[in-house]
Amino acid sequence: MPSQKIESGHEDTVHDVVMDYYGKRLATASSDKTIKIIGVSSSGSQHLATLQGHQGPVWQVAWAHPKFGSLLASCSYDGQVIIWKEGNQQDWTKAHVFSDHKGSVNSIAWAPHELGLCLACGSSDGNISVFSARADGGWDTTRIDQAHPVGVTSVSWAPALAPGALVGSGSLDPVQKLVSGGCDNIVRVWKLYNGTWKMDCFPALQMHTDWVRDVAWAPNLGLPKSTIASASQDGTVIIWTVAKEGDQWEGKVLKDFKTPVWRVSWSLTGNILAVADGNNNVTLWKEAVDGEWQQVTTVEP
Repeated sequence: MPSQKIESGHEDTVHDVVMDYYGKRLATASSDKTIKIIGVSSSGSQHLATLQGHQGPVWQVAWAHPKFGSLLASCSYDGQVIIWKEGNQQDWTKAHVFSDHKGSVNSIAWAPHELGLCLACGSSDGNISVFSARADGGWDTTRIDQAHPVGVTSVSWAPALAPGALVGSGSLDPVQKLVSGGCDNIVRVWKLYNGTWKMDCFPALQMHTDWVRDVAWAPNLGLPKSTIASASQDGTVIIWTVAKEGDQWEGKVLKDFKTPVWRVSWSLTGNILAVADGNNNVTLWKEAVDGEWQQVTTVEP
């Protein structure tokens, strides 16, 4: 598909752009307090809907897996998380509003669909909340209080299958783990034990010298190790790996970009990492056979 220029129609900065599961629609989040849904195809793009409900800049949007219907989550500076549901085509309504946080909600992430409809949210109030949908339409909440006391910037879920697990063996319980980054320069891994979230990395992952801007747990697809990428205000991206449960995570600097790094995102196969930096560059990286990371291409802005 050739590259396309898509007009978002927003009246202020766009903070997040996410494509749906089928690659047919984009959701965009903006400082103009709105979310826009844009249809994309080889013939062009068209504006489908504008979602209004937040009272402040919208930082992130996230599509739920289509097995749960057409659902989109959004988080905002206003401290709210909204779950939007599409009824008839392009008719979006607020299905649920969470107002649990006392500060800006900076990051949201849906869990792997094997865990059910479950949303993690990280906030400037230092807390992470996890909302899980019940069969009766209500929601259960678990929390990680003061995960990063000076503020949570980012959250990402581990794959539901433990590293090295064979798909389809059926007997394995899905793994419930999260990684978070914060304004304390630290990356932390959390695991749900009997309904309570506990830290799962000792010591905490500390190699960054400034805010962690984004964290992303790589899909493992049967690979024997777990991998997390973290991006920081300090200009570096670090790749963290652990071979097996209980081992210590090891960090390796992918590159010093010499400018703040905003976002990191893995390909669906988990072998290519996209990095967005403060110079408006997006670079793609791949791990070579010798374990060194190599740049494979640059995406021009």
